[in-house]
Amino acid sequence: MCELDRWLEKVTEAELREELTSIVGKEREIEDRFYCPLSFGTGGLRGVIGAGTNRMNVYTVGRATLGLGEYLLQIGAKSGFVIAYDSRNKSREFAHLAANVLSSMGLRSYLFAELTPTPVLSFAVRHLGADAGIVITASHNPKEYNGYKVYNKHGCQITDEAAKKITACIEQYDYFAPYTPNDALITVLDDSVKRAFLDTIKQCSLTKITKENAPTIVYSPLHGTGRTYVQSILTEIGIQSLHVVREQEKPDGNFSTCPYPNPEEKAALSLALRDAAIYHPDLVMATDPDADRVGIAVPNPSGEYVLLNGNETGSILFYYLLLKRRESGIPCTGATAIKTIVTSDIIFDMARAFGAEVREVLTGFKYIGEALDQTADYLLGLEESYGYLVGTHARDKDAVSAVMMIAEACAYFKEHGKTLYEVLEEIYQTFGYYKTDLLSFTMKGKDGMAQIQRLMSELRRAPLCELCGQTARFDDFSAGLYGLPKSDVLRFQSEDLRIIVRPSGTEPKIKIYLQARAKTSDTAWNLILQMRQLIAEKMA
Repeated sequence: MCELDRWLEKVTEAELREELTSIVGKEREIEDRFYCPLSFGTGGLRGVIGAGTNRMNVYTVGRATLGLGEYLLQIGAKSGFVIAYDSRNKSREFAHLAANVLSSMGLRSYLFAELTPTPVLSFAVRHLGADAGIVITASHNPKEYNGYKVYNKHGCQITDEAAKKITACIEQYDYFAPYTPNDALITVLDDSVKRAFLDTIKQCSLTKITKENAPTIVYSPLHGTGRTYVQSILTEIGIQSLHVVREQEKPDGNFSTCPYPNPEEKAALSLALRDAAIYHPDLVMATDPDADRVGIAVPNPSGEYVLLNGNETGSILFYYLLLKRRESGIPCTGATAIKTIVTSDIIFDMARAFGAEVREVLTGFKYIGEALDQTADYLLGLEESYGYLVGTHARDKDAVSAVMMIAEACAYFKEHGKTLYEVLEEIYQTFGYYKTDLLSFTMKGKDGMAQIQRLMSELRRAPLCELCGQTARFDDFSAGLYGLPKSDVLRFQSEDLRIIVRPSGTEPKIKIYLQARAKTSDTAWNLILQMRQLIAEKMA
């Protein structure tokens, strides 16, 4: 019996049965859904919602949870799980399913009663002393996707070693393995965890918001989990003029006003920018559906709103934290920022100027979370993909505390007669114009994965030895360089230029990160364009 026939025999949900019936005889569609299991990695599961072993559905989620529970039982876990979910289609269903499966194995679950940001899940694991956490989210992916992230007892996403052991446990179970829930082992959480989270991040506050310095803000939660948390924290620190984008304030798993709810994309902020033309705010902000990332726009001297990329927002945050520390009379010596290898190297120059330090880790905020526990004087964690962690309350990126700190930075610099746009220009004039760009190529399905592997092999066989006339050094991180874990990442770097090539860990994509440093913005962008042409030739 082929796997499709087995699923047609076993599946009881009408929606999934209808979907399976519709693909009978469609070989390519059958192969895409069944050619492999949905892989479980350090980011857990992520995939398109639908029927099949290579999809997110109650059977793949149930099987993964059985394996995860088995792993926790093997290591002697006794303190239970915390489970959260976002606004995506099926998120609440998958969260309750996970709690039911775990309870059938004698494991206690603490289940959030409502939509909850990912960083709150990370915080709650530590706050409640749980063994692990699960959050059902696909972050910023389109509506077709959902995901299943797993966190360890430290509130950090699981390591490669743990993921491999959990995968081995998952493989012991069938997709249709029976289970009997035990409601006595499922506790629905009240608002006390939310209150504890907000009180904790307020302790990171550095600038008092007054009537004179308070920024006007337009904010969008992009139909996700951020609204109640962001509104609460901004109101509590003294922001009076906060305009939430009306069409995007309510949860919507179809993301009807922003099909790609990614704050990196200008289209996702289009309604917020529309409102900016009405309210003329000092700051426009949007958080992604699980509120772990934030994108911002600020007015330039002409009054036009300019979207900042993740490196630029991170640079402003780092600059603000360093200035406030020096202003308070505390030496910056030993203060440490933790950044990923694809994040702008301007952070190194800024740290040197203040006597601070930078620790570099692989791409993925879990590595920042792990490094945080080994850092005596932690200041900031940041990644180019709009993720920041101010404070040690969580072990994952947190848009809620980042929103608070960005608003405070805006107020602080407003006191000094500067807009955030002017502050960014000040940073560039002081440390050099570091311009960055991201090229992303989607290659779906089995053929797409093979195409990505061929490209990586070709670049290893014939690496880029020169970038725009500058001799380049080649680093292959699959060898485990600079004390970092082995990773399928390639870096080509000259004195002023850098190209990093990395297959995505969560999507069928290959990502190419470009960086150029120059004395002027125009020169830096020209170098970026030359590198884009080089990549186009390689991809042809």
